[in-house]
Amino acid sequence: MSTREGLGGSTFSSIEEVREGLARVGYVADERIAGVVHLAGRLEKPVLVEGPAGTGKTQLAKSVAEAAGWRLIRLQCYEGLDEAKALYEWNYRKQLLRIQAERSASSWQELEEDIFAEEFLLTRPLLEAIRSDEPVVLLVDEIDRVELETEALLLEVLSEYQVSIPELGTVRATRVPMVFLTSNNTRELSEALKRRCLYLHVDYPDLEREREIVLRRVPGIDDELADQIARIVRSLRSLELRKPPSIAETLDWARTLVILGIQSVDAVSTTGTLHVLLKYRQDIERAAKELLAADA
Repeated sequence: MSTREGLGGSTFSSIEEVREGLARVGYVADERIAGVVHLAGRLEKPVLVEGPAGTGKTQLAKSVAEAAGWRLIRLQCYEGLDEAKALYEWNYRKQLLRIQAERSASSWQELEEDIFAEEFLLTRPLLEAIRSDEPVVLLVDEIDRVELETEALLLEVLSEYQVSIPELGTVRATRVPMVFLTSNNTRELSEALKRRCLYLHVDYPDLEREREIVLRRVPGIDDELADQIARIVRSLRSLELRKPPSIAETLDWARTLVILGIQSVDAVSTTGTLHVLLKYRQDIERAAKELLAADA
């Protein structure tokens, strides 16, 4: 195959360029996030992004793809994910039809070489990213949901950017994909996987960053309301909630307030719309109690 083409000269040339590019597509990145994305391109290393659910880990990969103008290939992980769904599988129905059509083949070896050909290969996300001639972002989402054995399937892809197919040989990347792996940290990932990645922990944003996110992502909202929303969400996350509000839920709440024409948030308007922000009855009751007590 042709010489592998790297990422370095074709993505972002500086940390500031990363921040500006992500900002253009609505993702507010701090210096640390932008720095890791920049290094990932220059070092050709995958990025393992860990943190609580709803902090923008998946959106980071999507935004990098959008900012770079690259195609996003996503592998959504789940318990029971296997090689056939992650890497490749053979189109057994077409193979069977070919066997039936070529019963006169002189030998099994001749027939085997015929049916294990490119035309019978069904590519899945990992192999698709490796084989792409165009630059792509590969998102392996919620890798902590898969078993350790399935996680091991990724090691060859992440270290060598290649996939071994016994019937065809080794498929090597001609252009290195930019890879993001996300984890909600529900289980410990293997040391072998972590060694192959740059590490980025993404937590809930601080007050200033969340306010900026709201301003960028919610049309028609003003600075004062965005500031109030960011402060209230921050105070709610400090409570012992079953599920703290995610960034996406903050944005949903902000859009709700704009639609309802609420220009300033008080305890009454907040408690009346908490069902948009929180998703468990106990959390809504606890938050309403705290907000009303603070407003008294």
